[in-house]
Amino acid sequence: MKDISSLNPKKILVCQLRQIGDVVLATPSVSLLHKRFPNAEIHILTEEKCTQVFDNNPAVGHVWAIKKNELRNPLKALAFYWKVGRSGYDLIVDFQQLPRCRWVVMFSDAPVKLAEMPPWYNRWLYTNWPESIPDGYAAMYKAGVLKPLGIDWNYERPKLFVSDEERAEAKSCLESLGVGENEPLITIDASHRRYTRKWPEEYYGKLIGLTAKERPNFKFFLLYGPGEKDVALKVRDESGVPDKCVMLEKPGSLRLMAALIERAVLHIGNCSAPRHFAVAVGTQSIVMPGSSGSWVFPSPEHEEVVAGMDCAPCGKERCERGDLACLTKVLPEDVLLRVLDRV
Repeated sequence: MKDISSLNPKKILVCQLRQIGDVVLATPSVSLLHKRFPNAEIHILTEEKCTQVFDNNPAVGHVWAIKKNELRNPLKALAFYWKVGRSGYDLIVDFQQLPRCRWVVMFSDAPVKLAEMPPWYNRWLYTNWPESIPDGYAAMYKAGVLKPLGIDWNYERPKLFVSDEERAEAKSCLESLGVGENEPLITIDASHRRYTRKWPEEYYGKLIGLTAKERPNFKFFLLYGPGEKDVALKVRDESGVPDKCVMLEKPGSLRLMAALIERAVLHIGNCSAPRHFAVAVGTQSIVMPGSSGSWVFPSPEHEEVVAGMDCAPCGKERCERGDLACLTKVLPEDVLLRVLDRV
């Protein structure tokens, strides 16, 4: 591998296709690249559903959106990847090495193609990679890929840039739901596609009820995504204080979610994208991670509540114990104490 510590690229492509939370966790690396190469134009390759993460980001000059429905035809897909790859990049940073990323890397004539150490059968695609990356916070791990460029992570947090217009939209949304401008708000994210990372709805409901008793002036905004409304409704029903719970009739945009979480005094949820949004907009958070690990930003403002199981975090999608003890042994009463310490 060649030494690239003195590289001075003029055009950079960063590949981070999904999921939304992982894309948010790539934003510190984008900021670090912008800081290291302030005159370089930085482009992003990501899935269409994730593009809003980079709205208003001053480090980003262009976002290539992968629209899956439009790229079902293999010839159209290859033409798109060719167009991206042949767009004159001096440096490509590939955080995922997914097939669609590899097509772009293969088509590109960029002199430097950087990634985490690839498996032996893909190494011919890349020119450089770090010899090793320490385990730890996921955004730190991603930034570790940039080590050959002379870039080090120094506790840079994920960043979402919420505009005044988006704040005004959040204010209007809350007013329509009966939340006054000065009423304190807690955002609640009770959904997750993996059952090993999903604190029970009845626990969320009980926590809301207990918190409302101690903080009667608080409101609770129930977040949910496509196909998850039933989770939010169950939390509201289990709370015993449905008048304190507010939610949208349909899922809102990522930008609205960011503005709502920014407006909140605290975010409570599972290990999913909204927890990273909280870090990225400067709102403190409490998370019940279940099987998940290495996702909490190293700061007292952000906390994970765990049951102390020997098997956790296992990182698995299936509970081998069969009892989900890493979740069910974290009781609402225990989480309440953490909440009351913060609000």
